[in-house]
Amino acid sequence: MKYSHKEIEARWLKRWDDWNLYDTQANPKRKFYQLEMFLYTSGDIHIGHFRNYIIGDFVWRYKRMHGYDLIHPFGFDAFGLPAEEAAIKRKESPRKWTEANIQKATETIKKLGISYDWSREVRTCNPDYYRWTQWLFLKLYEKDLAYRDTGLVNWCPSCNTVLANEQVISGKCWRCDSEVEKRELVQWYFKITDYAQRLLDNLDKLPEWPEPIKIMQRNWIGRSEGAELVFELEDDAEVKLPIFTTRPDTVYGVTYMAIAPEHKLVSKLIDRMPNKDTVIAYRNKALAKSEIERLTEDREKDGVDTGLRVRNPFSGDKVALWVADYVLASYGTGIVMAVPAHDQRDFEFAQKYDIPVKVVINPPGAELDVRKMDEAYVDPGVMTESGPFDGTDSEVGIKNVAEYAAQKGFGKPAVSFRLRDWLISRQRYWGAPIPMIHCPRCGMVPVPADELPVLLPDESRVDFVPKGRSPLSSVPEFMNTKCPKCGEDAQRDADTMDTFVDSAWYHLRYVDNKNSGEIFRKSEARKWLPIDLYIGGDEHATGHLIYFRFITMFLYDIGVSPVEEPVTKLFNHGMVFDEAGDVMSKSKGNVVSPRDLMERIGIDAARVAMFFFAPPDREVLWSEENVKGSTRFLERVYAEGMAATKIEAGDVGADLQVSPVKGRADLKIGPYEIYKAIHKTIKQVSLDAEQMSYNTAVARMMEFMNLYANSEAKNSSVARFAMERLTQLLAPFAPFIAEELWEAFGHTESVFRSSWPDYDADAVVEDMVTVIVQVNGRLRGRLEVHKDTPGDEVIARAKEIEAVKGYLVAEPKKTIYVPDKLVNFVI
Repeated sequence: MKYSHKEIEARWLKRWDDWNLYDTQANPKRKFYQLEMFLYTSGDIHIGHFRNYIIGDFVWRYKRMHGYDLIHPFGFDAFGLPAEEAAIKRKESPRKWTEANIQKATETIKKLGISYDWSREVRTCNPDYYRWTQWLFLKLYEKDLAYRDTGLVNWCPSCNTVLANEQVISGKCWRCDSEVEKRELVQWYFKITDYAQRLLDNLDKLPEWPEPIKIMQRNWIGRSEGAELVFELEDDAEVKLPIFTTRPDTVYGVTYMAIAPEHKLVSKLIDRMPNKDTVIAYRNKALAKSEIERLTEDREKDGVDTGLRVRNPFSGDKVALWVADYVLASYGTGIVMAVPAHDQRDFEFAQKYDIPVKVVINPPGAELDVRKMDEAYVDPGVMTESGPFDGTDSEVGIKNVAEYAAQKGFGKPAVSFRLRDWLISRQRYWGAPIPMIHCPRCGMVPVPADELPVLLPDESRVDFVPKGRSPLSSVPEFMNTKCPKCGEDAQRDADTMDTFVDSAWYHLRYVDNKNSGEIFRKSEARKWLPIDLYIGGDEHATGHLIYFRFITMFLYDIGVSPVEEPVTKLFNHGMVFDEAGDVMSKSKGNVVSPRDLMERIGIDAARVAMFFFAPPDREVLWSEENVKGSTRFLERVYAEGMAATKIEAGDVGADLQVSPVKGRADLKIGPYEIYKAIHKTIKQVSLDAEQMSYNTAVARMMEFMNLYANSEAKNSSVARFAMERLTQLLAPFAPFIAEELWEAFGHTESVFRSSWPDYDADAVVEDMVTVIVQVNGRLRGRLEVHKDTPGDEVIARAKEIEAVKGYLVAEPKKTIYVPDKLVNFVI
């Protein structure tokens, strides 16, 4: 019988649907929450999505056969810039473009037969979803975790919107790759920094997260211990210049102060600066550079003296205040105390501008001479020229100086984080409107919760062409409203929320997605959370994965979420490259389409090929030869499996009496060998599946089929037994063909309602062992013998090895034999 993938796939897609195979149990007894990262609706799915989804699908099928009750939902991250860009380009609405893409992607995913419970689907662009995104905003606002502030922000000139720090990659927009600029705007922020320490500490509670992801998050959060010290402007003590430093022991060596060009204080002090015009020109030039460029270590540092002077609260010294682009407002306080003798960047800057260098830390047992220094001394040492701290070990001085500052009232021990607050305002239409009202009398007023959702206006009323402000601001019927407090005329906030807000809580909505009365029921969330396995790319390490941890923690704090951390185990899959090693992309024309694979070779063959290419956490180099190999493998399984279904089920034990050891010598691969081989395969595939080593699992099944195909006992009941078990092993890898064979074996229910096979422990004990053969302790050969073969027989066979014979010119003086392991001839 010929293997026809199209007929088999069509039949089982319908059967699974009729059986409601993927429906979620209402009351799980043994729960497992399987989730793949949200799909953004930019078009049909590509081969990278295919790999992601079949990994999750494998886990669902494997866990189902182990008796788990699973939730495996799917949904669409449907707001965002690409929809608006497409609307402008195609002169159509973002909603129509988005819905068309959702329809296309849904069709493809459903044809793939992925084990999603579609009744759990969510779409972030639907009012029944973004109503709760707005509710979440209001809850954050109630807890003083959502606020509005003026500041220099990342601005993409192409997308015409602001970006969070996490969305700027190497100085470029994460969406369109344009160079990011700085602009001063009033924006909304979430105070994620209030959770910085907890986000950091909780990483130790996630043992099943990849260590590289945890390292990236630790670095992004960037905790530093030191001191906050407050300097003052020389002629105005009311103007404070707080700095954070990890080296307060060097404070007596400050010879200038440096402030970031984008710091708010620069604008406030600009009119006091003697060389105001020079500073303005420099600031404009500095802000045209990317942060990456400004932080480059080997770049020549530059800056401009403001003409203002700052007083050191410790020494009383008056030092110059410089604006320097190597200082960033997003790091620390945006102001640094510059100690050229003990910081390399400061040293290079001081050398360039002929600024004094003052040594305040000497190496142990030595004294530094400024005139002979060609680089900063940054190691620990002994404090000198440091007032009351002279002679103090500098590492002890770090603590002592901070405590002294606290006693005197101009500083304190402090912790600083690299993490900045999450900027969530976007000046675009296609997003969740921010549910705030601006009233001339009452100020900012939240929209009452019972008036949510604040709906987006009809698209026909909106001009989507970016103008540097939100398109919503030009829609009077949206903007004009009444103040909920005083009832007077007021205006809505014109910005929409960052789409990362939508995807920061979607995993929680899945558990109760049709609830119109609350974001979700805690009782439902308690059944399923946390997510047991979350699969996606590591590119989200410092964006989405931090955001959704933060939001889950917040909802836990206000009593809504039953868990503090959203995910128990995180798995990052590798990328897919073409045969030349290039990343697949539409622009390069090298994309392999899942739809094409379905049509050409079938879903099962495409799955097996993808699983076989490489471990799922590694990059895949696409190979048409491997694709052909998977097709040949499945054709063989189908042919041998269908033949085995014709064998009458019999006494497996009776057949096992026939073996090359215990029976016919001419039977090379008999029932006993097949029986042992299938149980060994069950054991190995089970171990591989648990470790997600799917490529080796496929290889082991291929090895079994090679042995089986050469067996002379394919008409025995053992052969039927073995192929039936192989069908179960193959099921999570190639579900369609497995269902076809399982039914042919006489089963009336899905193979995924059967139990994963156990192996016979006695059968997997190796019959053959490798004996090392040595002469005078040096390896000269190896011998394969049956376990427990008599020693004299092993020694006799060892003497017949050609490589050994050349050394045995006479009878050995001594023969050392370690049963089943070693023969050593001493001559």
